[in-house]
Amino acid sequence: MTAAAAVAALALTASPARVALAGAGTATVEVTNHGRQPVVLEVSRAGFALDLRGRPRIVRAATPTWLAVAPRRVAIAPGTSAALRLAARVPRDASPGDHPGLLLLASRPVVRGAVAVRVRLGVVVLLRVPGRVVHRLALTALRGRGKTLELGVANRGNVAEALPGRRVTVTLWRRGRLVARLHPPGGEVLPRARAILELKYRGRLRGPFDARVELGSIRRSFRVRIRRETLPRLR
Repeated sequence: MTAAAAVAALALTASPARVALAGAGTATVEVTNHGRQPVVLEVSRAGFALDLRGRPRIVRAATPTWLAVAPRRVAIAPGTSAALRLAARVPRDASPGDHPGLLLLASRPVVRGAVAVRVRLGVVVLLRVPGRVVHRLALTALRGRGKTLELGVANRGNVAEALPGRRVTVTLWRRGRLVARLHPPGGEVLPRARAILELKYRGRLRGPFDARVELGSIRRSFRVRIRRETLPRLR
């Protein structure tokens, strides 16, 4: 069996891929085996984070003890589904707001000839602890890097914030003349975390510009210089 054929033999989906729980509660995640091979899944928990560019990251040292799941091992025949039952409890010392966790679904290796294939899925689980909800986004920096503007955003609140591209506008001006109006792709920033939104532009923008950034009701002005050479990325 080739590597491509082995991968085709294993095809799993989990629905929903994101679960939000308001306080102590339960939910069900359905895992479907669309492949041609039976699959045995090992179910575990891990911490969850997003890096500055919005890429998901597993945090092994931050296992969400507030999350329970059953069963922890399940066999799924081809063309069938299995249900995983999630239950959350609110720790006594938990602060109000969103607490992210990750449900990891890892198949046991399927070996065919010299090829061994393993599939791993992640389901994001957000526990919202009751209490005062704080929405507090801040625009922290704007700089040019090649043909990209990088906008720094900090979430100083206690809930996850979606950042749809239509909510974010960066307007560039030079000597009072409108030069460009840019929108980034969508993103998300978790509580007490930072993100960098990338805004691509066409044409040749070079030199100093006045920039006006709007994020919902938040407004901030920057003076940004765009150079031809690549600049160090924001960190």
